[in-house]
Amino acid sequence: MKGITSITEGEMKNSIEGKSLGVAKVGEKGQIVIPKDMRDMFDIKPGDSVLLLADKEKGIAIMSNDDYMKFAQAIFDSQNNPLGDK
Repeated sequence: MKGITSITEGEMKNSIEGKSLGVAKVGEKGQIVIPKDMRDMFDIKPGDSVLLLADKEKGIAIMSNDDYMKFAQAIFDSQNNPLGDK
């Protein structure tokens, strides 16, 4: 893979806290590298699993698999207790 172009915090003088913008090239095997500032923002470490969500019209989103599992568990829990009783 040739390289990654990412806008660093220093280059984003007018940036909004918690936001980042980056560009990644797709390698021959379909791999991309998540820019370091984004990995740091979401505490993504080597070996972590990420969930990819795709919508043909809106694009691809990457999210923490752990966060998704917590969200999914909350849905299942609410289905088992629809009135919110403890």
